[in-house]
Order: sequence, then C-alpha cells, then structure tokens
Amino acid sequence: MSTATSPSSTISTSSLPVASLGTPRIGPRRELKFALESFWSGATDEKALIEAGAGLRAANWARQKKLGVSVIPSNDFSFYDQMLDTSVMVGAIPEIHRWNGGPVPLATYFAMARGAQGETHEASCGHAHHGHDADHGVPAQEMTKWFDTNYHYMVPELVRDQRFTLASRKPIEEYEEAKALGYQTRPVLIGPVTFLKLAKSKDAGFNPLSLLDRLLPVYIDVLRELAYRGAEWVQIDEPCLVLDLDIVGQQALHCAYTEIANAAPQLKIMLATYFGGLGGNRDTALALPVAGLHLDLVRAPEQIDGLADFPEDRVLSLGIIDGRNIWRADVSRILASLEPAIAKRGKDRVQIAPSCSLLHVPIDLALETGLDSEIKSWLAFSVQKLEELTTLGTALAGGRGSVEAALRASDEAAAARKASPRIHDAKVAARIAGVDAAMRRRASAFAERAGVQHERFNLPAFPTTTIGSFPQTAEVRKARAAHASGALTDEVYRIYLQDQTARAVQWQETIGLDVLVHGEFERNDMVQYFGEQLAGFAFTTHGWVQSYGSRYVRPPVLFGDVSRPKPMTVEWWQYAQSLTKKPMKAMLTGPVTILNWSFVRDDIARSEVCRQIALAIRDEVSDLETAGAGMIQIDEAALREGLPLCKSEWKAYLDWAVDAFRLCSSGVRDETQIHTHMCYSEFNDIIDAIGAMDADVISIETSRSKMELLDAFRDYRYPNEIGPGVYDIHSPRVPEIEEMTALLRLARMRLSDAQIWINPDCGLKTRKWEEVRPALVNMVAAARELRALA
Repeated sequence: MSTATSPSSTISTSSLPVASLGTPRIGPRRELKFALESFWSGATDEKALIEAGAGLRAANWARQKKLGVSVIPSNDFSFYDQMLDTSVMVGAIPEIHRWNGGPVPLATYFAMARGAQGETHEASCGHAHHGHDADHGVPAQEMTKWFDTNYHYMVPELVRDQRFTLASRKPIEEYEEAKALGYQTRPVLIGPVTFLKLAKSKDAGFNPLSLLDRLLPVYIDVLRELAYRGAEWVQIDEPCLVLDLDIVGQQALHCAYTEIANAAPQLKIMLATYFGGLGGNRDTALALPVAGLHLDLVRAPEQIDGLADFPEDRVLSLGIIDGRNIWRADVSRILASLEPAIAKRGKDRVQIAPSCSLLHVPIDLALETGLDSEIKSWLAFSVQKLEELTTLGTALAGGRGSVEAALRASDEAAAARKASPRIHDAKVAARIAGVDAAMRRRASAFAERAGVQHERFNLPAFPTTTIGSFPQTAEVRKARAAHASGALTDEVYRIYLQDQTARAVQWQETIGLDVLVHGEFERNDMVQYFGEQLAGFAFTTHGWVQSYGSRYVRPPVLFGDVSRPKPMTVEWWQYAQSLTKKPMKAMLTGPVTILNWSFVRDDIARSEVCRQIALAIRDEVSDLETAGAGMIQIDEAALREGLPLCKSEWKAYLDWAVDAFRLCSSGVRDETQIHTHMCYSEFNDIIDAIGAMDADVISIETSRSKMELLDAFRDYRYPNEIGPGVYDIHSPRVPEIEEMTALLRLARMRLSDAQIWINPDCGLKTRKWEEVRPALVNMVAAARELRALA
C-alpha cells in the first residue's frame, strides 16, 4: 500500500499537471464507517468523530501528494454526502428540523440524513417540539442515485419562499486545514445549477431553479472568502452539463457563472463536467466565463476531436482515466489518442485527471493480497489510477522513453487480459445464440395468471410481506467471519444459520405476516452472494466503495463469461418452506442489478453481459419452481440507475434491460407468482418499461416520497399488483401505525385495493432488530386496520 509522506515531498516538474477531482473518503480500512457508527451508537462523542474525519483528510492529502498529484482537492470529504453538505452550507434546512439560524448542529445534519426519533431530535435542537414531531421525530430526507452511479445523495428539499444563508463554513475550514498542513488545495463545490436541478419541492408546479438568484450570494460569499484566504482555483462541479438541458437550464448556467465571474474575478474556476459528454450543451459550456473546463473523455471519448476549438485562454482538464471502473488503463492506447490533440493545443493549458471523482472506486489494490494474481494484474484502484496519471503526465511532458518500464508493464497486462482463456466460454456463447422470442414471454397474460395465483395462495386483502433480508447482526457477521477463517466448520455454521432462519420464520408467523421470507442470513450481499456462485466473477477483500452514509459495498469484479455451475438458493428455500405452511418467497437478484452493481468487464457490450447473467438466473428460477416455490422474487433494484443520462439513449438500454428480466423470469407456469423489487426510482419516465417487465407483483420504495411515486402507476393504469413501501428502512426511526395507515390511504387514492400489497421500502439487512420488530408489528397492525375499513 502506498503510504503518506510529508507535505514537502516534491513533484517532478517534467510532468503535465495531474489533477484529482476527488478521492475516496471512507479510509483504506473503512475507518469512516466505524467512526460514524461508534458515534451514532453513543460509544464515542462528537469530538472523536471530528478528529477521525481530520485524520482521514490529512491522510488523503498526503497520499495524493506522494503519488505525484499536483492539483489536490479539498472539501471532497463528507461525513455523509456532498449534496447534504451543500444543503447545510446554504442553509437549506427543512422547516421540520426547527433550525433557527447559526451553525447547523451535527445532530441536525445526521437527522436530515437518517431521520431522528422525537426525543433525540428535540435534544439536538435544544427545545421542545409540539405536534407530530414531538412524539415521532422527523423522517430522513429523500435519497436517490447520483446520476447513473451506485452512490446515493440526499435530495435537497426547497420551498417557494426559500431563503438561503451561509450556515456552514466547511469548504473554507477544510481549505484552511489543508493549508495549515502545507497543502495548497483546490476546493470542490457542487455547482449552484446542479444543486437546484437535483433539488425537489413539495410546492406544486414550482421549479427550484427559479431560486438561483437567491442562492448565488451564498456561493459568492464562499468563493470570496476562499480567495481571501489564498485559494487560487476552485473546482465547481456541474455534471448537469451532460444532461439534456433545456434553454432555461442553459441560461441559468450563463447567469450563474457570469455573476460569479463579476463578483470574484480574482478566483479561477475549474468547471467540472463528468459522466458523459457536453453534447447539446457544448456551446453553453464554451461560452461560460470560467478559467478551466474538465471533460470526461472516458464516457465521451469523441470530445477529444474538438479540443483545438476550445478558447486558447481556457485550461482544459482531460479526464482520461476511468474514475468509475477498476480496469487497468491501456496507457499506450491513451497516449496515442492524446499526443496529437495536445500537440495541436499545446501543453501549457492542459491538465490530466480521472474522468470524475475517485469516490466510486476502492482505494488501494495493494491491500488485495488474496486476489488471484492474474485477475489482479488487470485492475487499478484509486491509488493505482493516480499512478497511471503520473505515468501519462510524465510521458506527455518528456516523451515515452521517460516511462519505458511503466509502458511495457501496461502493454503486457493489456495483452495478457485479452488473450486469457478465462475471459470467453464457448458454451455460453452457444447458449446465447439459441435464445428465441418464446423464452421471453409468459404463457398467459397477467389477468389470467392472477386468477390462478389468487386461487393457489388465498391471501387476505392487502397482503403483508417484507422485501427479503432481516438484520445482519454483529453475531451473524461474527459467525460468517469465523466460518471464512476456518474457526467454524461447515456443519456448525450451517446449524447456526438454520437456527437463525427458523427463529425468523417463527417470529414472522407470530406477528401475522402473510408471505414470509427466510431472512438471507447466509448471504453476505445481494449481488456478491450470487456472484460467488457464478462463473466469471472475482471478489476483493478491501474493495469497498460508498453507497451512502456508512453503507459501503464491495462490488464483484465481473471479468469473464457468466454461467451457473449449480443451484444457488434452492436448498435454503426448501429448508425455510419446511418450517411453515405459509408461502415462502424465494429471493433472487435480477440480471440488470447484478450487472449495474458490479465492476463490469469493458471488452464486450454490457447488454451481452446482462443476457449471460439472465440465462444463469433463469436456470435458478426453473430449479426453484421445480422444488415447489410458488413465489419467486427477482429484485431489480438497480434497473433505473443504469439509464443513460441522455434520453436519446434510453430506449436501447431499456429494451435490453427489460429483455433480460423477461428472459430470466418467463419460463415459469401461470400459477408461479413472479415478484420484483425496485428502489430509489422515479418511475414516470420508465413506466412503459416497468409494464413490459410483466412481473406479477412489484414492490417499490415510496415512504419518503409520501406515495408520490405511485402517480406514475396510476396514470399508466398499471394492471399488476404493487407493494408500496410504508416503512423507511434507511432511517433508524420506528414509524407509528398511524403514519403507515396515512401512507396507505394515499396509496388507495392511486391504486385499487386489489392491487395493493403492504411491505417495507427495502430489505432490512442494515437495520437493528430493536427497530425492525416494532416497525413490522406496526405494519401488520396498519394492514389489519385497512382491512377493517375496506
């Protein structure tokens, strides 16, 4: 592992400037997660958490300095989320938190992210509340995916009469903190237009972008103070520039950056765009009065052809190393594409950088001491990507001869990966070629299937269920670790898991759930569990990336053709079903979610990889049905997040994504009920695709949106059954019965009673039993109240 050096470490002047747009904040060994959870549990205090954050920031700056990064960011660290940080910075605190100005308490910050029980929130604000808040606390803000990544941001909540004020000096304080350690950094801010474009308002017909004039003075205050304290450059991220902006959005960018340039002329702005090309916004971006512009040449390599057209006084930051995937770069190929373009433009006004923040990749490949050596030679994590940039910078400044050994190693790795027999499987290719239209269709339409299924299961109105997982307690994780290390034998571990499953099944029966799940105690992760049993996947030990807050994931490495050597879930489903006469759902992860939540090979089309996974899941569905499973849930939590950012590309993606779901789910009899689950999704613009999936029951995350997401299903006249979530599982709050019944009343305004299932928003893996038990008891009680009224 690369280690930190002192701030005085020198960087070679014979290199093109290497810039970092942001670095992973979690720590090489998840230090941030443990600090956060210790603080939330009350084991440590606020001072300890703040000190842990400072230590992580110092280590990040030192690591980047040592690796040869000449433009080091600050304010890329966050205790939870950079959009939440921005909401706090500008004083966009929802009224429910009763903030009265001044510095925003850390307790309020975390209440916005996670929700808070009444007493906790009351104490954090320093005064009593009245009404609903006082008894039940406050819900967390809505959370959704950051563009098309697997990272989640907290959606800003704004109102028509919103007032903004500088409520957090975090960007200034962290710049000063770095400066005191000897680092001249480039502070990072979420741009004002992107912030407003991603915000939501509960005021009907109100566009948060109309608040730009009120918001800009806060940004200008921050920028002026950064300049006063010595900042020369500030990176302002406006990834909205890769979206399909209308004239209003384009004009907002022009107004914002003209005002910023006039108000803080001494400060140089690096405007960062990423996750795609400028497309129809190119002229807008070129006309903005900024000193620099960052382009994503990984997602949009065609942008390199127009570099000579950019204003000569503009510094161009070229995103040439993939900040979102973990494959080792083909350095020679990148050089071949860059050398002519830079020769035309000149080296003086060019920086090289990752395509986006390295937040989306693990920290250091050197920690992976147990990873297969051949596969490891194909990979690069954050540290290695910065090393690749340093190699490229040196070669572009001093010629290829100056990095001959590094180029040779890169060439050899690229050639070895391409030629490896572990990549392609002729049997998989033959099976893909044999897929026909009949394999993608259910035997009968939903209306006919529904009658058969209702007769088979005979469920009450508003049937209750959960999404699949139950809490993965410290005891469960300890047992898994002991088994992995050999301290627990296979037999002892199996008996332990059976006991956990039996307890969960018995408890579900006791509280009166109608359709049960086995709890998934044997599963480490909803994607990793399947990937470990499929050919074509590899797994890391320390390859953690942040999903949200302290929730980190280790995405599988999908390196080759995918197939299923043997059944994966049948034995555990059979055991769980043997414990009850109630229906036991079989739980699978769908092909699109496995694809979108993995680091996917980049040598063939994603659509082809997805079809391979779909066939493997189809085999599992068939074996489950043969074993007697009557309800099979195939989760596609990540279907929407794979949407391209430009709508012109949506149809192609949705066509193959829906095709993959139908391919894995359509081989069953009419009496077998196929469920699916989706989360973090706005459904209005993909409702046709959801309808085309033809799942018998879909459960969705709706509690934070107060059932607004059901509007799309109502307007579409969606005919199949729906389980709108009534329990926000991303918050530690326990919702009361009345809170759930209120949500269900909203659901009944949008759906017919015959369509409605009742369930939490998502799986319960990350929650504690002391939260889950009362919440699910309340959920069952809410269902009974609803049945009494129907």
